[in-house]
Amino acid sequence: MHIQILNGPNLNLLGVREPGIYGHKTFEEEFEQLHKEFPGLQLAYAQSNHEGELIDRLHEIGFSPGGIVINGGALSHTSIALADAIRAIQRPVVAVHISNTFAREAFRHQDLLAPVCVGLISGLGMDGYRLAVDFLYRRYGQESAKKQA
Repeated sequence: MHIQILNGPNLNLLGVREPGIYGHKTFEEEFEQLHKEFPGLQLAYAQSNHEGELIDRLHEIGFSPGGIVINGGALSHTSIALADAIRAIQRPVVAVHISNTFAREAFRHQDLLAPVCVGLISGLGMDGYRLAVDFLYRRYGQESAKKQA
């Protein structure tokens, strides 16, 4: 099974940016750990600080088999276009937030991506990525393996 992880604006600074909120681990370190925990999966990762690049990537991969994990960063709270792109594709998408956005500023309490995703994981730190990958594999990877058998 192929799972694409997409990170939005400022998530290239994980490990450096506000470690009290986001921790000290870089996403590259987390991605390496995901490869070790899920050796049978084809994991891919992309990050962009640009909304249009994230939308283009969703359009590019959204009609092939597999799943998507997305952390839209601040775009999760503002981007109708990103929500529309998720709604338009066929691949299941799980939204992830490292911090508990509902325990932060009021503007972060609205998540435009969550309603168009199959699930939302918020506030569990980097573990949210692992949980999202595991969910996609268990729910959709095993389903596709049964169909092929």
